[in-house]
Amino acid sequence: MGGFDVFAFLSAGAFALFSFLAVATWSDSRRREREAYYKSETVRKVMEMPGATPATVQEFVREQEAIADRRRREGLKLGGLITMAVGIGIMAFLIGKPGPQIYTVGAIPILIGAALLAYAYFLVPRS
Repeated sequence: MGGFDVFAFLSAGAFALFSFLAVATWSDSRRREREAYYKSETVRKVMEMPGATPATVQEFVREQEAIADRRRREGLKLGGLITMAVGIGIMAFLIGKPGPQIYTVGAIPILIGAALLAYAYFLVPRS
């Protein structure tokens, strides 16, 4: 009877996981669709304004893209800092454990965080 219980638990867990992923994906696609619609409506309203020229619409679109690029860079910086902090926490937790130098495992997230920060500061193309 024990093997069946484990199978039932794993089956229910897999069903719940993939159901959640399906709903999350659907929700994200709906959000992106709404954002695109609102953006196009805003561009249309800017074009209908008195005295609006294609240059003002281009300026508005460029400004929106610059804001999105800045958010992306800031997200990379934050992700790098969080990943490095996790690595430092892992090292601090494992440094007192007996045995081989297991605390060096914390260097993996530290290096990943450093790579994210280096990319965010030096390699991300600027508009």
